[in-house]
Amino acid sequence: MTRGELAAVMAAGLTRAADRLLYEATTPWELDAAMTDFGFATGICAAQDDLGLDVARTRCGPHATPVLPRMISEGRLGRCVGVGWYRYPGGGGAVEDPLVEDLLREEAWFGGIQRVQMTDGEMVIHLIAGALGAVLSAKSAGVHADQVDEASIAALGFPADKGGLLSHARRLEEGRLQAAMVRLGGDVDLVHL
Repeated sequence: MTRGELAAVMAAGLTRAADRLLYEATTPWELDAAMTDFGFATGICAAQDDLGLDVARTRCGPHATPVLPRMISEGRLGRCVGVGWYRYPGGGGAVEDPLVEDLLREEAWFGGIQRVQMTDGEMVIHLIAGALGAVLSAKSAGVHADQVDEASIAALGFPADKGGLLSHARRLEEGRLQAAMVRLGGDVDLVHL
């Protein structure tokens, strides 16, 4: 697997995990703040607004929550149209949009989801679990730990001072990462990477 392919797999896993967090627990600005406070180069929602929410929807694949499809159907495609997870009045910087928070709560209610409170640390662990779960489920035979770490730093903006995605995950309390992986529908087996 090339570094680009590995980065794409991790980005898709991170996107799916963020989609679930937005549906079940948080707002775009809270999630982005948790990520940047942890050391990510940028928050995922701000990055998706730059890239386009239609692209983010494609990355989620068939397991997407109803949130992104609704955002897209309402014309919230990202910075290019002036509104996505954030509003961009006059083409300027990102502004929190209370309508997005309402949309998230409404979609959760329609889906029978009881939204929960999560700490910033819990959200970051879920994102790490999502990215690692995607690598593990891709049956990435021959992928070495240093490749995962390098690709996560270069492509995901994972903080280099934490050693990369896999190095950091190996230092986490196993039960916390395991719980996040199970919640996302996967399992942890970091030994084989």
